[in-house]
Amino acid sequence: MASVRLDNLCKSFGSVRAVDGVSLKISDGELMVLVGPSGCGKSTLLRLVAGLEEATSGGIFLDERDVSRVKPQDRDVAMVFQNYALFPHLNVEQNMAFSLKFRKVSKPEIRSRVAEAAEVLGLGNLLRRKPAELSGGQRQRVALGRAMVCQPKVFLLDEPLSNLDARMRAEMRAEIAQLHLRLGTTMIFVTHDQTEAMTLGQRLCVLDLGQVMQTGLPMDLYRRPAHRFVGDFIGTPGMNFVRGRLVESGTSLAFTADGEGFSLRLANGLAKHAGREVELGIRPENISLADGAGDATGTVQGCETLGHESLLRVICGGQELVVRMPGANAAGLAKVGLCFDLTAATWFDAANGQALD
Repeated sequence: MASVRLDNLCKSFGSVRAVDGVSLKISDGELMVLVGPSGCGKSTLLRLVAGLEEATSGGIFLDERDVSRVKPQDRDVAMVFQNYALFPHLNVEQNMAFSLKFRKVSKPEIRSRVAEAAEVLGLGNLLRRKPAELSGGQRQRVALGRAMVCQPKVFLLDEPLSNLDARMRAEMRAEIAQLHLRLGTTMIFVTHDQTEAMTLGQRLCVLDLGQVMQTGLPMDLYRRPAHRFVGDFIGTPGMNFVRGRLVESGTSLAFTADGEGFSLRLANGLAKHAGREVELGIRPENISLADGAGDATGTVQGCETLGHESLLRVICGGQELVVRMPGANAAGLAKVGLCFDLTAATWFDAANGQALD
């Protein structure tokens, strides 16, 4: 096992800065998830750690050993790719043993490691099958087993579940989480799926345009996003955003939404930002339907019924808001009153998207 430290890491492809000054610390034995949209630099970052790409500048440290210019095979890391990368002419056992033969590990040791990994991953009765005879989930287990037998200090997983159907993804998420608990090895997991990120990661690192937007515990990022991008990206659906201005009203403070807006009376904790253009960020579950008029009135534009809950799309003050309701009792609603739980809201600077103090 090993800790990983990235120090102001940069990678450019011509004029494109794919990784832009990333500094990150990953503790020994931690499962860190790098998450962000396509093109944010997360896979490039993983390839830099693996040594498959050379950094333009900055440092990569494993247990405080600078490996920035060390060859991939000498870094003691193992990578699981998105497309499995199995040899079609080799069976499961041969695929798992391939890298050990390349490293000239003795045959008894190879048999022992492959058998142990196959037992952990439930592949014991599949060792003689070729990849074409396996399901997608089984192929993914083989790819994980091939990395496991190398006994690396760091596992690198690049969107390993993206080729699986929804049910198999959920099963494999649980298996990877159990595998991490059993092995206790440092893992860096890359995904664009925030559900995977929230359920798998001990910590998350949210990336956008090659930069770290926020790092922290999954629920900390969900409840207290440091930037508008994080609030929008983390959560399904993401945060609602209402643009407006903080105005002083006598001895109190109010938020007045733009356009045909509405006004919300606030506590004075934001008084130092009075007069500022801001965005109110609030989760769908923190808006509820009022018995009466509530804080604002909206018109229902649509409803998505999911069985255990419904998602209402409501036009309020000229802006569309998503409201999460338990159950499937939202049919037939037209005009609704809304109540906002502002204790769970986050306020963002309208100019730069940063969360206010």
